[in-house]
Amino acid sequence: MEEQIIQLAADGRRLDVLLAEASGLTRSRVARLMEQGCCLVDGRPETKAGAKPKAGAAIALTVPAPKPAKPEAQDIPLEIVYEDDALALVNKPCGMVVHPAPGHEDGTLVNALLYRLDSLGSVGGEERPGILHRLDKDTSGLLLVAKTDAAQLSLSAQLAERTMEKHYRALVSGRMSEARGFIDQPIARSKKDRQKMAVDPDGRPAQTEWTALAEGRGSTLLDVHILTGRTHQIRVHMLSVGHPVLGDPIYGSGRALPMPRLMLHAYSLSFDHPATGERMTFTAPVPEDYRAGLRKAGVPEDAADAPVPASPERR
Repeated sequence: MEEQIIQLAADGRRLDVLLAEASGLTRSRVARLMEQGCCLVDGRPETKAGAKPKAGAAIALTVPAPKPAKPEAQDIPLEIVYEDDALALVNKPCGMVVHPAPGHEDGTLVNALLYRLDSLGSVGGEERPGILHRLDKDTSGLLLVAKTDAAQLSLSAQLAERTMEKHYRALVSGRMSEARGFIDQPIARSKKDRQKMAVDPDGRPAQTEWTALAEGRGSTLLDVHILTGRTHQIRVHMLSVGHPVLGDPIYGSGRALPMPRLMLHAYSLSFDHPATGERMTFTAPVPEDYRAGLRKAGVPEDAADAPVPASPERR
């Protein structure tokens, strides 16, 4: 459930009575919302539940979206690529949401982790135990999870310092004019559509480098290395250079070759182990539904299994 705004006109009665009747909330709940500044009368905050604004005054009450309850453990199939006392690495399938949110209260990766693992870091709070980074619902692939608070702090620092290296496989529309490229464009929430992100000079810095691996019919398979971790970064950056990720229901083009899924997969992840300091690298081959998209586009399937290319020094 999203934030709700209730608008009505005053009729001479007490505000708490009027708003409780209009919203279905109790008068005590309405009173608490008013104390929190959620009620406006003619555009000005009104905190007194017993106030009686003049008849016809414009009233607006904002009811915040409820906070998600503590996630419950659920027996959901989950591929764990690696696990030890400090961390776990999972291969998230396409279609799975990472953590509970409005509209996705259960059936998430977090619900599965609570069932499968004996402990999870608590730094991120009860709603996101052990979660260090996230993947979009329709992006598959490697996701790192902390099992202790110490591991979560160490791995989060690696993310912030850009020493954790993440590579994706992305099938994009069109053929690239060069063998590799670098996109350095800030990203922010779109001013036109708040459900989307967009390149924006006032946004947060975002850097993406890509290398072409193989070509298909009007498409190119890329290895994509993200140096930052902004929401929808690869999808927004590739759209900004005229090559949207195929199968993208949000940023894709209706003229592009239809795909069985979003053609984005978190393929490789490298990090320093928080306890031993050992550099660890893991890969997750693209799944069958992704390979079906490659076949449809005429891209050689073995190209998706190519080694991660060396990154040029940019920092």
